[in-house]
Amino acid sequence: QVQLVESGGGLVPPGGSVILSCQPSGRREITYVMGWFRQAPGKEREFVGAITKTGSDTVEGDSVRDRLIMSRDNTKNTVYLQLKFLKPEDTALYYCAARSSHFAFTSEVPQQYDYWGQGIQVTVSS
Repeated sequence: QVQLVESGGGLVPPGGSVILSCQPSGRREITYVMGWFRQAPGKEREFVGAITKTGSDTVEGDSVRDRLIMSRDNTKNTVYLQLKFLKPEDTALYYCAARSSHFAFTSEVPQQYDYWGQGIQVTVSS
């Protein structure tokens, strides 16, 4: 079982940026395909982005296209999400997720991720 912990959320002004981090709890490597999703109140969980095991390839969701930077540092067991030019509609609970280790490809489907963090709130407001 992999437990993931997100950090870095909070209140951000419109036009600003936020960097979220995701790490496994305990001494565990996360050489998995990793994804980020978000969910606003009353809305379905939405794909934000995903990154391959080595970080060589990323994919971003339509709503964050051209505003998202995803990266990972496997030596630190950490995956990062940077979202720029934030809008009020970016306000949501952001989750990181991992696919089981035998999967090599990213996915935009939340049901294809096996491990999830508890989520961290990002609020975009002045």
